[in-house]
Amino acid sequence: MGFGFHIMKAKTHKGTVKRFIIKKSKKGLKILKRTDGQDHFNSRESGNTRRNKRSDRTMASAMTQTILRSIKNY
Repeated sequence: MGFGFHIMKAKTHKGTVKRFIIKKSKKGLKILKRTDGQDHFNSRESGNTRRNKRSDRTMASAMTQTILRSIKNY
């Protein structure tokens, strides 16, 4: 006796899970992302660029809610 509509199950966005790391800090949640462009050809980059690529970046608070919404079931 279905009426033809179902409530969809919220699903985790797998690509977001792979790209972001969620850490708990004293101020709340902190979302970290690896720096872009690290695949290959890093030897031609300047020393400063190579060193900066090694670190993770903290995401802006505006993006935090969007990211958490897409991985809330993880």
